[in-house]
Amino acid sequence: MAGMMSGLEAALSEALSPSWEQRVRAGRDLASFADVPEAAEVLVGLLLDAEDTAVTRRTAEALARVGTVAAIRLIALAVAEADDNQANWLQTGVHDALVGPDGVPDLAAACGELARDPEEAVRRGVAELSAWTDDARC
Repeated sequence: MAGMMSGLEAALSEALSPSWEQRVRAGRDLASFADVPEAAEVLVGLLLDAEDTAVTRRTAEALARVGTVAAIRLIALAVAEADDNQANWLQTGVHDALVGPDGVPDLAAACGELARDPEEAVRRGVAELSAWTDDARC
């Protein structure tokens, strides 16, 4: 457990780095902690990274690969807040995960659950996500 927490802390501090490469790495490392509130907040920030679209794209891809309700919920929240350019890169990242070599994450269960989320922004974001994935997977 101690090791896990130090990994989380390292990734949380990397998320604040001026280096986009470090922020990309933070997004990848934090994706598996999507259900930890501290990490969740930072991940939404990375999904909406103002400086570099690579951070948006790679973080979205990492979360889509994790594919849990917690992970997909963060993408949905970001989608609801994103401007058109950010939304394009979020979509690209999700698409990267869906065409990746490591097997396709099954987002349908997560999306089904999130369609009933109490938060309106999440429901709106998931509707958008579903449209991107041809409704087949989300």
